[in-house]
Amino acid sequence: MNATAIGLPLEGITVVDLTRVLAGPMCTQTLGDLGARVIKVEQPEVGDDSRAIGPFVDGTSAYFMSVNRNKESIALHLKADADRQIFESLLAKADVLVENYRPGTMEKLGYGWDELHARFPKLIFVSISGFGQTGPYREKPAYDMVVQAMSGMMSVTGSADSGPCRVGVSIGDLGAGLYAVIGTQSALLRRARTGQGERVDVSMLDCQMALLENPVARLSATGSVPGPIGSRHPSMAPFDVYAAQDGWFVIAVGSDVLFKKLCGLLELPDLAADPRFTTNAERCKHQAELKVLLEECLVLQPRAHWLRIFSDHGVPTGEYHSVAEAVAHPQIAARGMMASVQAPGGAELRVASNPLMAGLGADSVVRRNPPALDGDRERILRDFVDAA
Repeated sequence: MNATAIGLPLEGITVVDLTRVLAGPMCTQTLGDLGARVIKVEQPEVGDDSRAIGPFVDGTSAYFMSVNRNKESIALHLKADADRQIFESLLAKADVLVENYRPGTMEKLGYGWDELHARFPKLIFVSISGFGQTGPYREKPAYDMVVQAMSGMMSVTGSADSGPCRVGVSIGDLGAGLYAVIGTQSALLRRARTGQGERVDVSMLDCQMALLENPVARLSATGSVPGPIGSRHPSMAPFDVYAAQDGWFVIAVGSDVLFKKLCGLLELPDLAADPRFTTNAERCKHQAELKVLLEECLVLQPRAHWLRIFSDHGVPTGEYHSVAEAVAHPQIAARGMMASVQAPGGAELRVASNPLMAGLGADSVVRRNPPALDGDRERILRDFVDAA
């Protein structure tokens, strides 16, 4: 995709962003990356809650900066008549409204789906909440940790010795934000056919359940409750993290043919003929013994030795990286997956780019730095209120 030559896919789409913290801002940042004009409506004086979450760069939250590029900011008090008029002027020209308040909040403000659809029939109304707009838990508050725990995500993360373990990133928020992007784009496509906006109801808990593809299917197929198994795969072996002489790396063998090739490269022909390991099903039953035998060989050479041999012969493998090593990797650089944003004071922060824009370079992704609170008021009023 050549963004300069053909334009970004969501150019011409205007999004009013009533979101804060992570799930909603991830959704609207992605829409902004893809070309939408995103107007972030924030609470006067304090703004998005994440503006107060550290660490800070030149007085600005790195958390906030990581999910709020390509947006403009205006501060509005939605219970004040003058600010409500401005907000409604935004909605009159917007294509999408995204909010992540607790269900019922928008109705109390007078901006529920029924009211807004009657006034702005083409407006797409995207709601992201912990449990969705229906069901017995709809009004309960939720954070990422809550839905990770309730969905069973934590129960299959970590090891048998670790106890309940949260996924290392806020997958509850991020999953909901990305599903909300899909829902928004689907609603835009449908509106192109029908001329009507629609309600998109995204539940963080629903999204966690959708991401539990293998555990849910395994429970249904076997009747046994999946539990934490560390880094290995429940249905394939060897498929795990292994120790070489100087550090960890991964081997991911998904077939009997690949296993025989692996044994040949390790010069372990007896392993391939061992009845415990001749089929994937048997290897899964005896994965602990297999790991011990493999590592007895792997620790004799440094990681780079095995990575080179396995890669040259088509055995899926990869380095184990810290975050610092990952962001410095040449493949990440080649794909343009690191970008820079600036705080209002000028300090720079390196952040993850957008994988949908991979190959275009960081300059194509960051068109606007994360906004200062109310920093775009004059422009927004000129475009949406004065021009009305």
